[in-house]
Amino acid sequence: MMAMEGVATAVAVKLPSFKIIRRTTTLNWRSSRSFRSFSASASTLREGVPSASVSVSLGDFDPTRFLNPQSRMFFCIYVCSQKPMVVLKALQNYYEGYNSNVHRGIHFLSAKATEEYELARKKIASFINASDSREIVFTRNATEAINLVAYTRGLQNLKPEDEIILTVSEHHSAIVPWQFVAQKTVPDINMFKEMLSTKTKLVVVHHISNVLASVLPIEDIVLQSHNVEAKVLVDACQSVPHMVVDVQNLDADFLVASSHKMCGPTGIGFLYGKSHLLSTMPPFLGKFEARTPATGEAIWLGAAIDYLSGIGMQKIHDYKVELSRYLYESLCIVPGVRIYGPAPSENVYRAALCSFNVENIHPMDIAALINRLAIRSGHHCAQPLHSDLGINASAQASLHFYNTKEDVDYFIHALNDTINFFNSF
Repeated sequence: MMAMEGVATAVAVKLPSFKIIRRTTTLNWRSSRSFRSFSASASTLREGVPSASVSVSLGDFDPTRFLNPQSRMFFCIYVCSQKPMVVLKALQNYYEGYNSNVHRGIHFLSAKATEEYELARKKIASFINASDSREIVFTRNATEAINLVAYTRGLQNLKPEDEIILTVSEHHSAIVPWQFVAQKTVPDINMFKEMLSTKTKLVVVHHISNVLASVLPIEDIVLQSHNVEAKVLVDACQSVPHMVVDVQNLDADFLVASSHKMCGPTGIGFLYGKSHLLSTMPPFLGKFEARTPATGEAIWLGAAIDYLSGIGMQKIHDYKVELSRYLYESLCIVPGVRIYGPAPSENVYRAALCSFNVENIHPMDIAALINRLAIRSGHHCAQPLHSDLGINASAQASLHFYNTKEDVDYFIHALNDTINFFNSF
């Protein structure tokens, strides 16, 4: 283990890395060298675009709500999801019909607002199969939820020589709070199981990587961690909106998620914590949900959960398994592309996102030239992982249940045209 000068007795943060499969495709695609601007919708694919059979998405997506109605495609899903109209109306109904503070009065407006606010908490509990709605704490986002655990249970329970284990693939939000608590970072490339010891007090892991699209075996990680009496915090921001998540089956001690990736509003997220652990944690910012809460956003999040549940999370997952494979296989045949993360197979589920680079073209340039498709570029709030991959940045396309294979076809066509444009110089 690498120690840092001057903090030999501080809590250690260990960063294990998991095996990363990198694939470089062969240069076997030819097309015109001319560059085109991309303004048509996926339903009007350009001539010569290889198109899958027409498919129908699972959700509604109204392009007329946007400044450019032609840009119906949105390939940045794992950063922020779009909002169905029925979900947007829930917020309007609150502010127009029963706008009031919660837990602050006995009049009918406050009573109605409180009822809907607490109903949203119950919906979240049911959505992730928490045993009690009191195990759900509303926060401003998943970052605050992680900090809540770090500054309450972390500061209260961690002692010198204790260890916290994270993976190198974690989002910055899941790394930085523990650096403040522990005061040092100790990278370690050994496998996770080998790193566990009686000194390990907390394991912080993502469920789905927002860069690699890989899914960690949370049940196994929790079991191994509990064997050494370590607690586990799961960052489920990328899994809760896209698949069935059952906290009782996972047996995670803490789990965090963010509303805006679940077809809900920005500015709200939640922390799940086992009741007996939450009851031992001191107040955070006065208490867990200090003063006037984001009532409208909580109700809006509840409506988003109703919407997702109405479609069915298993149905969403199954649809996206097929969409994920189609995106990955389509991207593999683009010349000079390197995709990060595991290849999908019968035994390997890969989330519907691809982080990639194109040989000799900066990802920022790719994103800028096909910006109407709203793909992401940069380090995706995961600089340690990009450093481990030996790259400064990557481009990323990600899909949700309201995307289709035709959307993928259009993206691939736009990417090919972009590559040909840069190679023409």
